[in-house]
Amino acid sequence: MEFSVYNPGDIDEIRHLFTRTFTDSESETEGAIVGNLAYEVMKTTGDNDLFVFVALDHSRQPGEQVAGCIIFSRLTFDSGIDAFLLSPVAVGTDYQGKGTGQALIHFGLRTLKDNGTELVFTYGDPDYYCRTGFAPVSEAVIKAPLPLSHPEGWLGQSLVSKEIEPIAGKPHCVEAMNKPEIW
Repeated sequence: MEFSVYNPGDIDEIRHLFTRTFTDSESETEGAIVGNLAYEVMKTTGDNDLFVFVALDHSRQPGEQVAGCIIFSRLTFDSGIDAFLLSPVAVGTDYQGKGTGQALIHFGLRTLKDNGTELVFTYGDPDYYCRTGFAPVSEAVIKAPLPLSHPEGWLGQSLVSKEIEPIAGKPHCVEAMNKPEIW
């Protein structure tokens, strides 16, 4: 398995990965929603506000090599702290339970740290994301960009210190993630 920055020419394959993965685990409707969200984030977010990483399986045919994908988009705080949001994440059904997703997330976090990112947040399953260094974050410490339907899923980690210090105000996410229905 090779981990790398995505090739923008693979955007349709990545969209298909998200659609297929979430269709398999949730429903066809959820697959379409998440596939379209991933596509929209990649198409509408500027290069300075976006990191996309893939796990590639070179034993597969071209057009089927993306085994996993993670997307980090900028979270903007008034304080100017460098922060990103990890969402969405997809690992193909054939690769789940083998450490592919965790290895890909660790690869992405190292790359963000090397690029000066201080904080990373996600909104998802604590049992999964806590295996990669994320921990629950109280909204008293860091507010989410939009109201959360599952506050226990608001997670974060500092890439520069042991703890996340409180930050006043509410961060802003990129336009594609600024949808109440995904929060």
